[in-house]
Amino acid sequence: MGRMQFAISLTLLMLCSVLSGCFGSEEEPILAEPSPFDFDRPISNTTWYHYSGGVDALNQTAVLEANITVNLTGDNTPYWTAGSYYGIGLSTFEPTIGITSDDNLYMTSWGNGASGSTAIVQCSGLIEMSNLSDYSCVDVYDPPLLPVANSNDPYVYVDKWTDRIMKFDMHALLGMTVEWSDNEGASWSVPTVATDIRSVQDHQTITSAPYPAALHPTTWVFCINGNAPHPLCSTSFDGGNTWSPEVSGAPINCQSGGLTAHLEGGENGNFYRGNAGCNGEGYSIYRSTNGGITWTEHPLPTDVSGTADTWNAEEAQVAVDDDDNVHAMWMGSDNMPYYAYSLDEGNSWSEAMMIAPPANLVGTGFPVVTAGAGGKVAFGYVADSGGDTWNAYLTIVTDAFGDAPLFTTVQLNQPGDPIATEAGCGYNRCGGLGDFLDMAVDQHGRPWFGLSHNLQDIGIFATTIEGPTLRGNMAELTVMPTGGFETL
Repeated sequence: MGRMQFAISLTLLMLCSVLSGCFGSEEEPILAEPSPFDFDRPISNTTWYHYSGGVDALNQTAVLEANITVNLTGDNTPYWTAGSYYGIGLSTFEPTIGITSDDNLYMTSWGNGASGSTAIVQCSGLIEMSNLSDYSCVDVYDPPLLPVANSNDPYVYVDKWTDRIMKFDMHALLGMTVEWSDNEGASWSVPTVATDIRSVQDHQTITSAPYPAALHPTTWVFCINGNAPHPLCSTSFDGGNTWSPEVSGAPINCQSGGLTAHLEGGENGNFYRGNAGCNGEGYSIYRSTNGGITWTEHPLPTDVSGTADTWNAEEAQVAVDDDDNVHAMWMGSDNMPYYAYSLDEGNSWSEAMMIAPPANLVGTGFPVVTAGAGGKVAFGYVADSGGDTWNAYLTIVTDAFGDAPLFTTVQLNQPGDPIATEAGCGYNRCGGLGDFLDMAVDQHGRPWFGLSHNLQDIGIFATTIEGPTLRGNMAELTVMPTGGFETL
């Protein structure tokens, strides 16, 4: 071949290498599968999507290794989610909360009420607000007579069926008084005594349910830690005006100890509470189907999780959703949060699920749980992210009964703004957190978590400012403005 022919052949070969069709059809481009986590913006560095056991839902290798069958559709669809908190302007201690159908939130404030009594702080305009200036928090406790003496354990509860706000105070382990308001705190009843002189009164909790009552639409029950090897409970069938003698809040031979978690009432009239097991091992949910007169024990599946060896080790928290399914939360021996549900009023339970996010948490404490529609649940807790940096976390699940429920967890305080830095804060009585925290879901399906910003000594309401609703069909919540440190 001459030089000219070789040059022409080489040129043609080079042209064919870049032209489609010379040596076959062009290769099809590889298209990435669309992901349900492809939101319209990056995921926040304080938000995690995960499965039981802390499996990162965005890590396909981890999901495959955990043998998880992914189905992120329907009620299990992920939503872009973020959280924040808002100050109430006053200190708090063992913050209990309540929400009325007028969209007002209530929290106790210890020692800031009239003459040093418990204040009942009403935060109006906070739910569904569009600007931080839309909400304000004020003390609405203005009794018709003298305020009751300062409370050791302030407690507020809002009846989900009647909107009655119940103020429940304990006084030096000796007695308890009850006051209520049926008009958003504008006026209050005179104090009534809710005390059994046969026992000391400590660590009280109160709730209601539409169990038949002759003189009020709902029946009320409270339980306390008294002179018994298990909690003692009392019932009111007239809205809190009078109370029955205290009875065993467990089978009569139960040796659970008396420190009970929050009581919870269901639409079917049942009452539930969490406690250590009667044999002194594991955790159990205790149920009353007759207005708190007798209680049965229903052990939780703690054989794998174990139980925590911390201040609140005796407590398993419980919630009831709108369909009367029961949800339980507790801390395991690894100081991580665990969850199980029951579809038959506590007679049987799902397998236990560890629900902490893949966030390298050292340990967690102060568990609390609440629920909205069937299978839509929210969990609150504090956790150490290292070096005694205690943050607040809120985890939601919108399809708890599915084969592989997706959990979404948000850190409610921003990095650099911890709620506490005390060593072991989540494992012991700690500042304004006291012995316990509280949660509720409002009528719009937004979860609310009441706790204390200990470094500033201010009570705070925390929530998901964006994310899915926990009531009704799957939908996005109305976007709320970010709160945080500036609201303190």
